[in-house]
Amino acid sequence: MKTGSDHLAALRDGRTVYFQGKEAGDVTTHPAFRNAVASAAALYDFQAANPELMTVTSPTSGKRVNRAWALPDSYDALVARRQAMEAWAGTHYGFMGRSPDHVASCFAGMAMAPEVFDAYDPTRAGALRDYFSYARDNDLFLTYVIINPQADRSKATHAQADEYLTAGIVDEDSTGLTLRGAKMLATSSIMANEVFVSCIQPLGPGDEKYAVSLALPMNAPGLKLLSRKSYELAAPSVYDNPLASRFDENDAVIFFDDVKVPWDRVFIAGDTAMMMKQFHATPAHVLQNYQCQVRLAVKLRFLMGVARRIAEINGTIALPPVRETLGQLAAEAAMVDGLVHGMEAKGTFRNGYYIPDAHLLYSAQVLTQQLYTRIIASLRNLAGGGLIMLPSGVEDFANPEIARLIGKTQQSPTASSEERVRFFKLAWDAIGSEFASRHTQYEMFYAGAGFVTKGHSFRTYDWAGAGAMVDRMLSSYPAVALAGASDDAAPVPA
Repeated sequence: MKTGSDHLAALRDGRTVYFQGKEAGDVTTHPAFRNAVASAAALYDFQAANPELMTVTSPTSGKRVNRAWALPDSYDALVARRQAMEAWAGTHYGFMGRSPDHVASCFAGMAMAPEVFDAYDPTRAGALRDYFSYARDNDLFLTYVIINPQADRSKATHAQADEYLTAGIVDEDSTGLTLRGAKMLATSSIMANEVFVSCIQPLGPGDEKYAVSLALPMNAPGLKLLSRKSYELAAPSVYDNPLASRFDENDAVIFFDDVKVPWDRVFIAGDTAMMMKQFHATPAHVLQNYQCQVRLAVKLRFLMGVARRIAEINGTIALPPVRETLGQLAAEAAMVDGLVHGMEAKGTFRNGYYIPDAHLLYSAQVLTQQLYTRIIASLRNLAGGGLIMLPSGVEDFANPEIARLIGKTQQSPTASSEERVRFFKLAWDAIGSEFASRHTQYEMFYAGAGFVTKGHSFRTYDWAGAGAMVDRMLSSYPAVALAGASDDAAPVPA
């Protein structure tokens, strides 16, 4: 079974990561990434310590691998999958949005509908099946880049000023294709083994060269990661930034500098329609976003604990307006949890596999995009100035005079001055710091803009069933015959 040390060793692969003007080198030791990388490795140590909860036996290798690679064939199997995901998310309090079970779920969903790929191209379908087995047997940490760089959004991908702004096919031969250009957002790419390269945005006529779906190791020649600012680097103290210092999973732009991709790692090439089908004609999109909602439910549970602790430490827990706020927050967190359980209860079978209910999933995405910012605002209101008026750092406690003043100015009816400071440092890191701001942006947009998620909700709702109820009601009482009207009279224009 894969362990944390196995994962760390695999990341020392010579990958090219650019950070602050130069190559970062070994991401397992670089101060901008090492703690987050260690947190990712700890996931594998956790699953190794809890094999029955976290793993299944691969049917091809006989190894124990993460349960996200399993194809659930019953309601109970789906619940077991969720319980493993909840446990993993609990180790990082829901703050690692692109943990290994996310993209693994995407590939599992594609594997549940092989007929979709077989109808497209049996050879590419075979490549996908083989890669899924390989990734599962090696329990790979996969990330993905499925969004095109933001440039002139008024123009099609092929009409941008730079033909290869977006990653596209430069040429192809008997051995594979060559990829040039950029993709985003490579969340967790710093700590991943491989990257799934594709596009979930609509592509149209003329965009065929950008219609690629393939997988590459992070150290593929010509693959270059351009890291964003590291919140971990700016958070050297776990005491002052307990979340940012350990769970900054990082985001990056990937540039493919004429990267050669062998055919056995190419699943789609040149077919714009198939790009959408891989996600939406298979359970891939549903299964990967089901994982997101499971993780978010865990994160909201953590934030509920922060909310109540704020009220307790500030001595406001008995005030009716505070209890009203906490009751509202509790209802919202429970709604997300209930939607996750509802997805499971209303699941359906396809090809013998049990899949979460699509519409409840997309309902959850629509609502949680709106909900997360409200929850963060509510926690800020509960905390008030307590989030800001904190000592400059843990070093202040080492100075007796400063420590004495902290004791006088950081008082609480339920906690010591040190406990109060420690808690509010955590609260700020969760809801107010730069790390927290990135998380707000992530929860608002990881599933796409609001019109995208609402479009999925519109697409998957049972409109026929709702319309049938209206028709049944209309047919239950007689229509009024209009004087002078005939059966073939044309309707009056609106």
